[in-house]
Amino acid sequence: MLMNTKTLSGAAILAACCVAQANAASSVTLYGIIDYGVNYQSNSGGGRVIGGSSGIMQGSRWGFKGVEDLGGGLGAIFTLENGFDLGKGTSLQGGALFGRQAYIGLSSEKYGALTLGRQYDSLVTFVESRMNSANFGGGTTAHPGDLDNLNNSKRINNSVKYMSPNMGGFTVGGVYGFGGQAGDFSRNQIWSAGVGYEYGGFSAGAAFMNARNPNQSFFTSTPTNAAGANLNNMTASPVYSGYASAHTYQAIAAAGRYTFGSATVGLVYSNVQFKNLGDTSTGSNPLRLSGNAKFDTAEINVTYYWTPLLLSEMVYSYTRGSGVGMISSSRYNNVSLSLDYYLSKRTDVYVISSTEFAGGTDSTGKAARAALNALTASSSNRQTFVQAGIRHKF
Repeated sequence: MLMNTKTLSGAAILAACCVAQANAASSVTLYGIIDYGVNYQSNSGGGRVIGGSSGIMQGSRWGFKGVEDLGGGLGAIFTLENGFDLGKGTSLQGGALFGRQAYIGLSSEKYGALTLGRQYDSLVTFVESRMNSANFGGGTTAHPGDLDNLNNSKRINNSVKYMSPNMGGFTVGGVYGFGGQAGDFSRNQIWSAGVGYEYGGFSAGAAFMNARNPNQSFFTSTPTNAAGANLNNMTASPVYSGYASAHTYQAIAAAGRYTFGSATVGLVYSNVQFKNLGDTSTGSNPLRLSGNAKFDTAEINVTYYWTPLLLSEMVYSYTRGSGVGMISSSRYNNVSLSLDYYLSKRTDVYVISSTEFAGGTDSTGKAARAALNALTASSSNRQTFVQAGIRHKF
């Protein structure tokens, strides 16, 4: 009896240890960002505005992410992430419950990760992640209307994504979004690919993306195959709202940054094309445009830590539009400054100021108007935005 008791006790202890070890290897994490501030906007459709805005420095969000150890270096992973407007208490991304991210997949230490769901494209994964302006400058530093998605305002639905492990500082990956229309395999499909490199204080990345029928597949939170003759999901900015009839959206971008001492200097370039305009099955075309519209953007950003808790960010970008006669013969200059002070590792207070100057003719065939990202467009060629805010991460 004594022998059996000892054996049973040992087995129970061993089983308890195994359960504890399994629990330690598997986890579910609740996380989020809460960002809100009081702001001044010089011109919002013709008038000055003083009010509050959520998610200017970083989009407010909450989510769950989890991993289960399956053994042999293999794990099951998932992420469910909701974006919300703190001032209104409403969901963003078209009201989707988990509109920022929603995916599940497998991750291998040796082979990388394969995931399925609503996910970030390769421009975000490999380029935006290496832009200090996107992380410390706020959404108003983004290129006009976030036309190259380097402020991560759009996602890819029903997609499969691959991300490689780190291979001597290099990573590669790609995303494919299924179009989902019977009889037309390529309609609404989106694909992208990218590469990144890290070495010491140097980081660089480049990516390419192609979206078919972008007005229906990429510039909306709820992709649709509905007839598009009078459909325009691209009204967020006059910079590109006239190009809803584009058959294809194509973007190429690259970013690099180098850190030395307390300073980080970054350079960014993107080329965006709205190709084969005039496809009214995709979207509206009131100006009867044809051909291709092109945008080239160059950016320089500088981040400087005055102390371990106080940093500032300067961003300048220039965007030039061309390609459809006088339509979109446009130019946009954006200058932004920010000052950020960390009260703790998770809470900081900040001030952001952005000014945009526009010139030429925009996609609507009218004099180009300043249109800082995430704001209502100006009625003139100039717009200034200032915000004092607080951000908390959990």
